[in-house]
Amino acid sequence: MFKHILIPTDGSALSTKAARAAIAFAKQTGARVTGYYALHKVSRGVYGDGYDLASRKDAANLRLHLRRAAVKHVDTVARMARDAGVRFDALVNEAAAPYEGIVNAARSRDCDAIFIASHGRRGLPRLMLGSVTHKVLTHSKIPVLVYR
Repeated sequence: MFKHILIPTDGSALSTKAARAAIAFAKQTGARVTGYYALHKVSRGVYGDGYDLASRKDAANLRLHLRRAAVKHVDTVARMARDAGVRFDALVNEAAAPYEGIVNAARSRDCDAIFIASHGRRGLPRLMLGSVTHKVLTHSKIPVLVYR
């Protein structure tokens, strides 16, 4: 069925629960998995009358802090995969938007499915917060399994 499944994580309890389910699914189907975290691009912004919101050093420190957190979240998925005996690869990279990173990661790693969590927001909260899962569904050319 599926041979390589991308498991995006954001470190939330729901994405961790979805990763656990994805790894169980991968084990049953004999698939390998790639844990993925999309880092937000950090830029030094100049706003308004030329006010600099962050120095180069601050931006570099923020990038380092975000990367460490991302690796920690992907390592959680790696431990679950190792404990289940499922082959695992990790990928953390910067993306303009999380959904773009997820779709591009699946494509670049030759995944044949994406297993992603959904918070199930509706109405105004979905409008305000958006839905990474919905955007992955509409932009992916491979099957997307949604865990709720």
